[in-house]
Amino acid sequence: MKKIDVTLLTDSRYFNPTELNWYTQNILDDDKYVQQALEKMGLKVVRMNWDSPSFDWTETRCAIFRTTWDYFDRFAEFSSWLDTVSTQTQLINPIETIRWNVDKHYLKDLAAKGVNVPTTVFIEKGDVRTLAQVVESTNWSTLIVKPAVSGAARHTYKFERKGVKDHEAIFQELIQDEAMLLQEFQEKILTKGEVALIVLGGQYSHAILKKAKTGDFRVQDDFGGTLHEYAPSPEEIYFAENAVRQVSPLPVYARVDVIWDNEDQLCVSELELIEPELWFRKHPAAAELLADAVVKLIK
Repeated sequence: MKKIDVTLLTDSRYFNPTELNWYTQNILDDDKYVQQALEKMGLKVVRMNWDSPSFDWTETRCAIFRTTWDYFDRFAEFSSWLDTVSTQTQLINPIETIRWNVDKHYLKDLAAKGVNVPTTVFIEKGDVRTLAQVVESTNWSTLIVKPAVSGAARHTYKFERKGVKDHEAIFQELIQDEAMLLQEFQEKILTKGEVALIVLGGQYSHAILKKAKTGDFRVQDDFGGTLHEYAPSPEEIYFAENAVRQVSPLPVYARVDVIWDNEDQLCVSELELIEPELWFRKHPAAAELLADAVVKLIK
């Protein structure tokens, strides 16, 4: 009999932090809602950083990815840990989903299943072309370049076609070690923002509108982006749930980041199945939906 039912995964910065600010407090508050919802279901729950050298992963029935927000900076180490821990406990979402979703090549798979995603050129590791040559193969005037494995807008750059030379050096440095994505910039994110729709157990739960600060395109709060309550239309809810249904097995939790493309059509900018922020502090009842889905899975 395993001693722990559920372990909530974080990274070492957010495991019992000694200095609290609004950012870490939000993390702790969200995890508190999840932990309390799971405990109400009769489960024993702990929080732990994924890279803990002393934690025995065989002692927990499952581990849920929550705020492992350093994985993309330590990807080789994280990937090796995934290989090991997946043999010791059940991962939620499962390792095949994590492996698929950690790399933005998944956008190509979604597009093949009829989900609208931004027009994208995938540039593989070691490609010998210049960024200017890749840009020349498109007819886009405003573009985004970013790594295939990333988070928090890491190395994400917006530029005009005529300004490609300003990003050539960093592109050449990055492409030696990792694949990159070149996308047409979707202008409506500047006016409409990006909607994060939370889908738990396959069902829509709640939504948050994220807007970039004036003069920026990045909606993350790391760059001054703001959060707003949002009531999605039935069309938007269906669009998000349908995107999640394209994943097998069905994810226990998902965040579908939706924008409007340059034709004003709904578009999945990212499908977050690893460690998305889910804003339980703004919608506490959603933690109970997650707990229900977890219990159904592990029992």
